[in-house]
Amino acid sequence: MTNGIVCPITGLKKILFATDGSQYSEAALREAVNLSKTCTTKLFVLAVIEVNPEYATLAPQIVEKAEEEMREHLAAVKACAEKEGIDCEVIVHQGEEPYKFIVEEAEKKGVDMIVMGRHGRKGLKRLLMGSVTSRVIGHAPCSVFGGEGIEISDRNGGGRTKR
Repeated sequence: MTNGIVCPITGLKKILFATDGSQYSEAALREAVNLSKTCTTKLFVLAVIEVNPEYATLAPQIVEKAEEEMREHLAAVKACAEKEGIDCEVIVHQGEEPYKFIVEEAEKKGVDMIVMGRHGRKGLKRLLMGSVTSRVIGHAPCSVFGGEGIEISDRNGGGRTKR
């Protein structure tokens, strides 16, 4: 509890913020930091650099550059969280299917909620291309908050709602 504001979610102790460094994850970052500060939770910040083995073999310097840029972004996120007095840990993975890494880290760290943004895909594009957020919602061991207007999965209550 901070400044007289009570944590809106009881039992929230650990939050995993999954980011791809895009503008879509910025609003989710603000939500993750606000929740972590209000609820005095530990914040895990996870980025998955999406690469396949062929790409990594053919263009390792591009993969290294992407990882370096992501680590810089994560350092800025961690500094922002720590400035707010939040205990923050940064995690980076490389691989295909980012949702699997997000779900695995949520299980491994025993988080109570995953916070993430999503790309603004709608309709057929979303159906054909898939969405990391919707896959995380479908497989996560905990609640998932995807920012304004995004589905929330509540594993404790067993339902999904729109916000």
